[in-house]
Amino acid sequence: MNLHQLLLQRANADKPVRVGLIGAGKFGTMFLAQARLTRGIQVVGIADLHVPRARDALMRTGWPDDCITVGSGSGSINDAAAAGRVALTEDALALIGAELDVVIECTGIPEAGTRHAIAAIDANRHVVMVTVEADVLVGPLLHRKAQRAGVVYGMAYGDQPALICEMVDWARTCGFEVVAAGKGTKYLPEYHYSTPDTVFDYYGFTEQQVAEGDFNAKMFNSFLDGTKSAIEMTAVANATGLVPQADGLQFPPAGADDLAGILKPEHDGGILAHSGTVEVVSSLNRDGSAVQRDLRWGVYVTFKAAGDYVKQCFAEYGVCTDDSGDYAAMYRPSHLIGLELGVSVASAALRREPTGVSREFVGDVGTVAKCDLAVGKVLDGEGGYTVFGKLLTAQASLDQGVLPLGLASGVKLVRPVRKDQWIGYDDVELDDKSIAVKTRRELEQQARAK
Repeated sequence: MNLHQLLLQRANADKPVRVGLIGAGKFGTMFLAQARLTRGIQVVGIADLHVPRARDALMRTGWPDDCITVGSGSGSINDAAAAGRVALTEDALALIGAELDVVIECTGIPEAGTRHAIAAIDANRHVVMVTVEADVLVGPLLHRKAQRAGVVYGMAYGDQPALICEMVDWARTCGFEVVAAGKGTKYLPEYHYSTPDTVFDYYGFTEQQVAEGDFNAKMFNSFLDGTKSAIEMTAVANATGLVPQADGLQFPPAGADDLAGILKPEHDGGILAHSGTVEVVSSLNRDGSAVQRDLRWGVYVTFKAAGDYVKQCFAEYGVCTDDSGDYAAMYRPSHLIGLELGVSVASAALRREPTGVSREFVGDVGTVAKCDLAVGKVLDGEGGYTVFGKLLTAQASLDQGVLPLGLASGVKLVRPVRKDQWIGYDDVELDDKSIAVKTRRELEQQARAK
């Protein structure tokens, strides 16, 4: 609980934590809003393929126009930083090559995220990986690369996976057995087949709202069709060792008061096939009605009392438990996404600790067909028309040769696949030159060698 004081020490010594941001989308823009106000953090530069978007992100979040400049090479970025300006560039590698402490990878693209993380680690930069899609594809391998280089690679605080990992760490540090951990979302089974054409109807947005808002249909659809939930729970599994259930996520309807009673093992009246797992709860009942005190924006952990004395303490201090008093839950009702990202930056640079990190290959996000797909069809990846992501164990993924969701964009089918079937490596034509493909194969080879 001393990150703020450590940042003040760096500010007073005129040695702020120097940050490079790659990707000026929603998450990155939210970070910029708070970084401007955080003493001890200096945004050196922003890399985005569309430089005007990066400028707009700064202007929208209150940065003065006279502090912004356009850079090209690493030297010009350093010169701008020395003058107290933020350099904008299309060249992410040039930004990584500037004098930085921390690189924030915020593109949302697995291929780009993998490439940038490796380049940053090779340049001895700490990496905060906002692109969860890259983390679940190759995160454990990136973590090991960072360890060998003596830098930090980790998750983005403010995003739900890092907050869930924090709750798991809290419970285990207190000596509790973690039964389940996860988050809330809006879910009905039919949502798996939503497309960018239907997503805003499901959310209840009008055409005018969509036209006037900053809405990315594929991104919104990834949250709706269950893909983002599978991605985020894979990240949690790989960071904590919590093992996914054999059938993936069940999305049970559950409010804050229901967590302890539902998210416990089947033999004790819950829905879990085993203890020590991940699960996502729905804010909707299966008939579409609203769950009371839903956890749509929040995160949770359920844990078990070790004996009667602990059960008594739960009761004495008003802990939310199941009817037996054996199982308890703690939760956080909301998260602030990029507005909280400074915690990861400060933790990496000042404590040399990640805010969650994918240590082992425990879970995976496999690719499932949304509809019947013919030979020659090009998959459009996360949140699109052709596929959705589903959680499974890493071992099952390896055994069945399932295509990771992170490689399911822009690849052509060489075999037909029926609706609701797994898509496998043998069903597609991959680009062997892709750094994401190469790195993923390296991760799988290491996993098989264990």
